[in-house]
Amino acid sequence: MLLFRRAEEISLLDALLSGCASGNSGLLLVEGAVGCGKSEFLETAAGLAEIRGATVLRAIGTAAEQGHPLGVLRQLAADAPAGALPAPAPDEADRVEAMRAFAAAVRELGAAAPVVVLVDDLHHVDELSRRYLLHLARGTRQAGVLLVLAESAHEHGDDPLLGTELIRLPHFARLRLQRLAPEAVRAMTADRTEAEADRLYEVTGGNPLLLRALLQDPQARPGDCYARAVLACFHRSGPATAELAGAIAVLDDLATPAHLARLTAAAEATAARALTALEVAGLLAPGGGFRHPAARAAVLDRTDPADRPALHREAALLARASGAPDTAVAAQLLAARHTREEWALPVLRSAADQHVADGEPDLAVALLRLAHEACPDDALRAEVSVRLSTVAGRTDPAAAEHHLAAPLAAVAGGRLDPHALGSLARALAAQGRIDAAVDVLERLPPADGRRTGVPGEDPLDGLSAFPQWAASARRGAPAEGGPHPAARPARAAVHPAALWTLPGEPEEGAAVRAAELFLRGATLAEGTVEPVAQALRTLLYLDGPARALPWCEEFVRQATRRGATGWRAVFAGLLAEARLRAGDLTGAADTAEEVLRSAPGRRGSILLSAVAGTLARARIAMGRTEEAAAVLSRPVPAELAGSVHVLGHLRARGQYALATSRFHAALGDFLDIGRHMKRWGLDRPRVLPWRTDAAEALLRLGEAHQAERFLADQLTTRDAADPWVRGTSLRLRASLREPRERQAMLARAVDELQRSGDQYELARAMGDFGQVLREVGEPARAGMVDRRAWHLAKESGAEALCVKILPGHTGEDDEAQEAAEAPDAGLVASLSESERRVALLAVHGHTNREIAKKLFITVSTVEQHLTRVYRKLNIPGRQALPADLQPGVAELV
Repeated sequence: MLLFRRAEEISLLDALLSGCASGNSGLLLVEGAVGCGKSEFLETAAGLAEIRGATVLRAIGTAAEQGHPLGVLRQLAADAPAGALPAPAPDEADRVEAMRAFAAAVRELGAAAPVVVLVDDLHHVDELSRRYLLHLARGTRQAGVLLVLAESAHEHGDDPLLGTELIRLPHFARLRLQRLAPEAVRAMTADRTEAEADRLYEVTGGNPLLLRALLQDPQARPGDCYARAVLACFHRSGPATAELAGAIAVLDDLATPAHLARLTAAAEATAARALTALEVAGLLAPGGGFRHPAARAAVLDRTDPADRPALHREAALLARASGAPDTAVAAQLLAARHTREEWALPVLRSAADQHVADGEPDLAVALLRLAHEACPDDALRAEVSVRLSTVAGRTDPAAAEHHLAAPLAAVAGGRLDPHALGSLARALAAQGRIDAAVDVLERLPPADGRRTGVPGEDPLDGLSAFPQWAASARRGAPAEGGPHPAARPARAAVHPAALWTLPGEPEEGAAVRAAELFLRGATLAEGTVEPVAQALRTLLYLDGPARALPWCEEFVRQATRRGATGWRAVFAGLLAEARLRAGDLTGAADTAEEVLRSAPGRRGSILLSAVAGTLARARIAMGRTEEAAAVLSRPVPAELAGSVHVLGHLRARGQYALATSRFHAALGDFLDIGRHMKRWGLDRPRVLPWRTDAAEALLRLGEAHQAERFLADQLTTRDAADPWVRGTSLRLRASLREPRERQAMLARAVDELQRSGDQYELARAMGDFGQVLREVGEPARAGMVDRRAWHLAKESGAEALCVKILPGHTGEDDEAQEAAEAPDAGLVASLSESERRVALLAVHGHTNREIAKKLFITVSTVEQHLTRVYRKLNIPGRQALPADLQPGVAELV
């Protein structure tokens, strides 16, 4: 590999060997950076010479033996036939006569066969041996002797042997071995893609030694082999470069001759040669700095740990003085753990912001942690903690929440200045920690005690930020459902719960349109996470899951592409909730489980507790209560109690208690939800219908009157017209009625839930509907409804509900019958809109009279439509109607 694409070089060598075999002398100086194939070239020369029958004498100079006279000469003598090259006597070794005698002995050796003398690392050869080699070069001009010397050009300095004397000889030739060009790397790695080959070039700079080592590492990613090759390059670049290695690694792209001279005791000229050698070798990029962080790390790891902090501290001062970017200065401060300079804190914070903008949150967090240590007072520490929380939220929700603990403790101790309270309250509100945010805002001074008229002076400025799409939709919103007066901060214009509220009538339609318009143009970034989440909640709760699901999936994808695991948890949590609201229990559980599984660390998180609640609710609906219990048994942070996320946790816990016949405990959890929602001004059944849950618990306790009161109350709220709220309320309310009235109420519930898009709740309502049809003596209709309900429950993943609706039913007979009797899709498509609407209502168990009343047509018209449907689908009657006639919303109105 090291001699890949060296055809011209090998051709020159072949010509010199041929000349040597013909009795002509040759002198070839092979130059090149470390790792570029000089030693490999000499090995190739030796092999070709031996094939031609030449006598090959080899030696290598080393830094360790450079102080031992005649070390290289002895190596050459040892390679010669016994007695052919006697070593000179020590007391005569430096005499010219001894050198001439050595040259004569080589010529005599060449009389029998060509002689090829190969000396590697000429720059490390001892001085006396160099003089002998010079005499050999001069004294073999007419003999069959080829002298091949290899050296690193940057190491020879002003040595006249290498600088002038050899060049004067007529048979002298120079060969420079270069690094591989990008096209050569592509050709050499033809089994890889062009992009992969280009990556290999970028990491190695085309240095053959580094490239060979990199290809030996797993997946050709820098590893142990690459690191060893980097260290070898430094070691073989000469003692000066090796001594400067640590300083070069510390400075990285700040490494200049002047900086290296200041950081070490080296002269600028020496530092310049070292940098040039490493750049020529491909370890350093042309603009400065290591080509790959792994190369720098390998060198730093070999630097004495006790020396590194001082080097990094001095490098920080150099970087600051030279006007380097704050990110470069901060990197040195971080490595040195140094914050004593008065400019350290602003530099660290500025660099952290830049890393956030560059998509490097982990670096930003590390810098902010160091900045936190540098803060001189609680106010600054609180500011940095809030910033830390925001940045950490991109990747680690638990860490984001934890970073607010210290400023909250400072608030409790009265140690935090008022100007720091606004940003803290805003961060708490963004995390849903309403009670803590209210407590912080309560500590604000009176409004007339604050400076006004100066932008940014109001500590509520940050908290007041609200998405424009939502702000415009909220103008003129009714006061109903606002925060309880006792919960409203006395001096706050905006309640922390504002970030979690939904627009009320008549702004709902405008809010949905504005939210979707906002999402179409939104790009995920630090400043858009909360507005995007709020827009998604608006779509989900005001317009149903069908509209929200694709947008949730889109922002999960965006967060995934950015590696933002914390943001992904936010949007995937909403995606799980949307899937649960659509009745996709399996999808909701899988999504929530993936969020919890991929969350970093093992600390409890307020946000993740809500996601765990979604998972538990899905498992409960699926009938897998033991799995739900395992989820709910996980510890939750104490701060959850004052957060909006406690609502989902309490609902999951209450539903588990309901499923395990602990009805009083369930009722307590549901009533707690109601108290929280009222206190925060978030009491919207569309978001969480706690009254329905409480009514179900009361029904199990035999408290029918109380249950009726809760259901009636829910049907008088602003959300009573919502199909999902109305359908779930009617289903429960029907259980309090006589069979005929229950039948009518459940029919309305089925219609509403069909419009809501919640397959699971629709299956529950249809299951109850089938039961009441049996009670009123309509078993045929009941069977049709039950089969449809069973299939809906099966599709939702609600195995327990399947058993409840049709015990022992497997669906296999249905599938076989449907497969045999299912009408052709083309026939179904041939139905008119009116025929499809009538057929759909018939599938859901409505009588002809009920269908006529619902569609405002005559019974005779219904019969005519059904007759045409049977004829078009080629089926015998109502019982054979396909169960999968899926309507649009318009078909159900």
